[in-house]
Amino acid sequence: MLKPMFVAECRDALEALARETGDGGPALLVGAPWLDGGKLYNAVLLLDAGRIVTARYKVDLPNYGVFDEKRVFVAGPPPGPIDVRGVRLGVPICEDIWTADVVECLAETGGEILLVPNGSPFELGKADVRTQLAVARVVESGLPLVYLNQLGGQDELVFDGASFVLNADRSLVLQLPAWEEAVVTTRWTRGADGWSCAPGPRVRQPEGVESLYCALTTGLRDYVVKNGFPGVILGLSGGIDSAISAAVAVDALGPDRVRCVMMPSPYTSAHSLEDAAAAAEMMGVRYSTIDIGPAMQAFAGMLAEPFAGTEPRHHRGEHPGALARHHPDGAVQQVRPHGAVDRQQVGDVGRLRHALRRHVRRLLGAEGRLQDERVRAVDLAQRPPPGRRPGP
Repeated sequence: MLKPMFVAECRDALEALARETGDGGPALLVGAPWLDGGKLYNAVLLLDAGRIVTARYKVDLPNYGVFDEKRVFVAGPPPGPIDVRGVRLGVPICEDIWTADVVECLAETGGEILLVPNGSPFELGKADVRTQLAVARVVESGLPLVYLNQLGGQDELVFDGASFVLNADRSLVLQLPAWEEAVVTTRWTRGADGWSCAPGPRVRQPEGVESLYCALTTGLRDYVVKNGFPGVILGLSGGIDSAISAAVAVDALGPDRVRCVMMPSPYTSAHSLEDAAAAAEMMGVRYSTIDIGPAMQAFAGMLAEPFAGTEPRHHRGEHPGALARHHPDGAVQQVRPHGAVDRQQVGDVGRLRHALRRHVRRLLGAEGRLQDERVRAVDLAQRPPPGRRPGP
């Protein structure tokens, strides 16, 4: 949104789409970034009769959680309804229905139906929150409401769709599926009390763990597809966590775009090998094993060996630190005076070297246990109180 070229290309695409509405085509309401008077707005535009007819701008710009709209957009003025071929549609944009002001303004200026475009990210329990908000705006305005939500993944966000329609009497007359694209034509009738929507499909909504699984598969699918990746490679350990990860990938992309790799070491049990192979076979994915034992041994040996060459001589016995220079006689001189930072560095390096060597001995079987019994667990009462930084 901060790139002028991107905003300009959005405008070009909208103008091309608007031309498609000529010669008897449908009128369209489209959300887009829109530059007006040198200011960038989060907008909904009416495309009809081959041109861009009008625009409405988002008023309430969220700036919390995953939202950062105040950095990108300018808040629009209080909107009036849009006349779409004789029907006055009020178009509050997403956050605009989270408070009463925008909907109240639309109702007072002659709005007949509320059409709410949303990019509402998925959260557990969010569907109930949306419905309650929509009911509150219907009660306050006396107008029917169409809640249209985005579907799909975009980077770290995922949108669940689940669009719905409420009549002015607060009845839910249409509920589209979550996590699935759907195109439905709604039928509206104008009566003495205003517009009402005829009943349509009401699809059951997934809940709890089911909805979380749908979010995982949808987010992964769109991340891979939108970035043009050919597929994914997963480590399969034989455990439940990697098996679930592989199942998500298969359900999102299909087994032909998932490859699983088992990387056994000398410590991998036969059960893990059998379980990983069985899981791969059940999911129908490509499966291979790569023995990492030699790599582990080589790495462990590298850590166990002392540093190559002679030990450097330190000026005044200090650690050379990050800024050191070599003297012609072979000594390493300290560029800056010794101090607390150098002593801290000496201590950190020594502790790290000791921990690595102790870990290597365990890997090589010298001690035979994953937990060094000589290291006593620290009692919770001995831990420093919150806010106090432990010593070096």
